[in-house]
Amino acid sequence: MSWPPVEESGFVHQGSRQQLPDEAAGYVREQIMSGNFRPGDFLRMGPIAEAVGMSITPVREGLLALAAEGYVRAIPRRGFVVAEFTRRDIQDLFWTQAKLAGELAARAAREIRDEDLLELAVIQAGYDAAIAAKEVEEISREGHRFHRLVNRAAASERLARLLASTVNHLPRHFYASLESHAAMASTDHATLHGALKARDHERARRVMERHIEESADVVTGMLEARGLWAEKE
Repeated sequence: MSWPPVEESGFVHQGSRQQLPDEAAGYVREQIMSGNFRPGDFLRMGPIAEAVGMSITPVREGLLALAAEGYVRAIPRRGFVVAEFTRRDIQDLFWTQAKLAGELAARAAREIRDEDLLELAVIQAGYDAAIAAKEVEEISREGHRFHRLVNRAAASERLARLLASTVNHLPRHFYASLESHAAMASTDHATLHGALKARDHERARRVMERHIEESADVVTGMLEARGLWAEKE
């Protein structure tokens, strides 16, 4: 499964001034989720700025954004330190995403246009072809297009923004991996398409919620494999 990051949600557009802190935050988030930055580690802004090719100011802004997300803690007069990130945090993150995406799917079932349903059918065909060919990048791309169209069809910009903000709590490649993993054993997209076509909003909500909630265990396993919780919590 794949959910659009903020700038690709179909609603939000960012200027370069905002993108630099986002890039810095994305780099640090990736290092934390990869186990390279461990809980309790102090983050030195100079090496981070050098790694991402920017000045200290956007790095600091990116770290402040990560503090708001709970990835790091700001220590007065000392800087930023990596915060704890638990398995329960993963469960909570996907529960939140599931509820928001489920509501968007339910609204899409009420609001979706016939031309959008036709486009979803085309995307689904591309998705199925990518699965058959085991083209991982294409599976991710078509899955992303599918979810983005559903979110836009809901005609609920603010709710889509809220979903995008929760999606950005994990690096993008996690969602690409999830899409590939789920696609090999799941027909959720086809089932959701059928619910949208039937204008069955409650079924659309249930399918989408299950589709996302089942990913929590997959992500937990991915993070365990990376050694994020090498020590007992």
